[in-house]
Amino acid sequence: MIFTGTIVNAAAIIAGSLIGHFFHAHLPKRIVDGVIRGMGLITFYIGFTMAMKSDQVLIILVSLVIGTIVGEWINIDKGLENLSTSVKEKFHFKNERFAEGMITPFLLFCMGSMTLLGAIEEGLGNEPRLLLTKSVMDGISSIALASALGISVLFSVIPLLIYQGGITLLTMVVGNQFSQPVLNEMTGVGGILLIGMGFNLVTNTRLKILNMLPALVVAIVLAYFFVKH
Repeated sequence: MIFTGTIVNAAAIIAGSLIGHFFHAHLPKRIVDGVIRGMGLITFYIGFTMAMKSDQVLIILVSLVIGTIVGEWINIDKGLENLSTSVKEKFHFKNERFAEGMITPFLLFCMGSMTLLGAIEEGLGNEPRLLLTKSVMDGISSIALASALGISVLFSVIPLLIYQGGITLLTMVVGNQFSQPVLNEMTGVGGILLIGMGFNLVTNTRLKILNMLPALVVAIVLAYFFVKH
């Protein structure tokens, strides 16, 4: 069945979010704040690890500049914020960090190379082994995230299904055109975005990381044409 890996991945996040939400409801605010900062430090680590996979600093720089210009023009951040507000109002949630609870897990779950390789693997008609492994990891991570950010983590599956399923669908159409050098540059840009997200979590700032997401597409194009395969 097509998209099995992504569907299982979403189900694992939903289950983990429900478990984490139970703990969130019983934890004092100071512990919740501590968990959020801890997740920020882990995000820093993951981001730096991913960023080091790139061998082309110039590609990362140009990708971020062009991608941010496009993202600010489209204003992806505002679109997802409106979506999160609609969900929050419809279900009468009172969590002040509801939007962050959707955005942060989505970026953590979707920026890694396992997401890319797993979605490509499934798009090529193979067994979704990577995505099933990722499902276990994301399920565990969602428990920690939901214990800090609440039930909003559950709704991160909405952009995840669109993004991860979109890569699978694209692979079905174009075939395996994603060489390792291309994936490395895309992963490197994703690492920079996660570093920014970690900064948001640790310092409680508001960098609009979502508006930088088009940099991933720019990185693919630049790496495809300017990096040896």
